[in-house]
Parts: sequence; structure tokens; C-alpha cells
Amino acid sequence: MRNGRRDDSYQKWRWQPTDCDLPRFDALLLLERLRNKRLMFVGDSLNRNQWESMVCLVQSVIPKGHKTLTKFVNNGSSNIFYAHDYNATVEFYWAPFLVESNSDNPKVHSVPNRIIQWHSIAKHAQNWVGVDYLVFNTYIWWLNELNMKVLKGSFQEGATEYEEVDRPVAYSQVLKTWAKWVDRNIDPNRTTVFFMGMSPNHITPEAWGNQGGIKCAMETQPISNRSATLDVGTDWRLYAGAQDVLRTFRRVPVHFVDITALSELRKDAHTSVHTLRQGKLLTPEQQADPRTYADCIHWCLPGLPDTWNQFLYAHIVSRPWTTAQEA
Repeated sequence: MRNGRRDDSYQKWRWQPTDCDLPRFDALLLLERLRNKRLMFVGDSLNRNQWESMVCLVQSVIPKGHKTLTKFVNNGSSNIFYAHDYNATVEFYWAPFLVESNSDNPKVHSVPNRIIQWHSIAKHAQNWVGVDYLVFNTYIWWLNELNMKVLKGSFQEGATEYEEVDRPVAYSQVLKTWAKWVDRNIDPNRTTVFFMGMSPNHITPEAWGNQGGIKCAMETQPISNRSATLDVGTDWRLYAGAQDVLRTFRRVPVHFVDITALSELRKDAHTSVHTLRQGKLLTPEQQADPRTYADCIHWCLPGLPDTWNQFLYAHIVSRPWTTAQEA
């Protein structure tokens, strides 16, 4: 609403699972569980959106002067929120494909031809070692084209030639690279690993019966007709590919946080024309042109990413824990 959105009903919806209740988010309890620990979100701008949500949720109970937010550290790849009294961090690390790509610069990543090096992950992964809670995602950057460009050779050696590979095939290969690194390098006695499901777009209003609508602009209510088949364009092949790879883990448990279907209902929750472009709010002229400028990818805060974080919270606080773990 700080960016000019007038309605606030998108903030008031809560997800109610069948046959159970999510625990109420208690920021102080979570901070206690994070004492002397690191929670890191790794991935693309949707995981950054979720990181922002988590920071907002926990910082509200910490007095001024007892918290620090530092952006673009670690050569620009990391944003770090530090809760002084708990010696706890909530971090974000930019790696939109998890493996190396030509989009790895967090400040200059909107390159026209996105190219991945699908078996190369060590450059990013060295920053994940020793983290207590790792929350991975990769999805939205895969949707630009039907085929992915896969580098032949390495960026370090100056290679530029690539081959085009079917999107689901490339996605599965990247997740296999990631899974192999996790299984070989993560200590499951110390680190808990999550993989977030796919965050959907809402750019096809005819999918929810709004003929003549423009993307998600002017949407103020969730999709309520759940009896009809809903197709907002989610690539469920990538969802299935992620599920297949997650079943291959042997040594390290990885928890899949399934947010996709519930998020598909939230056509009302995107930033739409109340968004930033290159760090600046849209002008009135730009806001009047939602076909060009409406952001129907990212989410308002407070809003839907708070629900995703409630799932993480429920898992973290439900695990056995004693004060001995503070050391």
C-alpha cells in the first residue's frame, strides 16, 4: 500500500489446510530457534520476495538499534538481515538458475539471451556451506523461452557457443546437479534443506473468466470457483521434474514446500502497477498502461509470501529443540 495500492483485502486472506491448522506465526519464537544460526534463501527474485517477507515478519519484534540490514554484499550476491541479540541472520543469495549463468550479476541480470552452465554449481554453492536452514527455488527465469540455452564449455574459459535444450530436460539436469551437490556437501545433522514449489504468474485473465481483462490489473479478490479447471500457464512439467529429482535424495532429506496450486488462486495478490521499475515507482502514465507495466509475477507485502513463510515456520518450530542447541 506504500506504493499506492488502495485496497487491502489481499492482506487478509489466510490459507486453511484440510484436517489441520497452521500454527500462528510467532516471530519471537522463530528468532529463538534461529539463535546463533543462519537462514538463507537461495534463488531468483521470487525467493527474494519471500526473503523480504520473512525479514518483515521477524524485524517487527526487534527494537531499533538491535538489527541491521545490509544489501549487495559478497560481490553483490547477498542481502543480509542480522538480529543482534540473537546472533541470527536471515539472508538472500542471488542464483536464479542455482547453477552458473550469464544472469548471475544481481544488479545487471536482464540479459537478452540467458545461458546456463548446467553442470557448474561450485561458484555459488561455496556460499551455502555451513548454513543452518537453506531455502532453494528456481522457476520464473525458465519461462522466457521454450528451449534453454546450455553453454558448451565454461564461462571462465570464455566459451560462447551453446546448444538449445528442451526446457524440462534442462531443468531436470540443473536440479540433478544441485541435488548431487546437496547430497555430497550438506551435513543433515546441522542443515535443514527446503525446495520451494513454483510461484505462478497471472497474465491470462481469460483463465479465470475475466474476458477483456488486462493481466492481473484491477484484481482485488482471489479465484473462488475451484470446481472449474484452472490453467494460468504454470509449467507443471517443471513441477513434476522437481518432484522426480527430490525423490532421488539418499543422505540429505529435502522438504518440498508445495505452494503452487494455492498460489494460483491469488490473482489479487500481485504488485501489478503498484511496483518498482529500475528502483523507481511507476509514473501515473505507466500505471495507466498495465498491459506494458503491470507486474503479475511478484507479490505485495504483506501478502501471499507470508503464507509460504508460515509453512517454513511450522516446520522449523515443530522440530525437537532444546536450549543446548543455542551453543
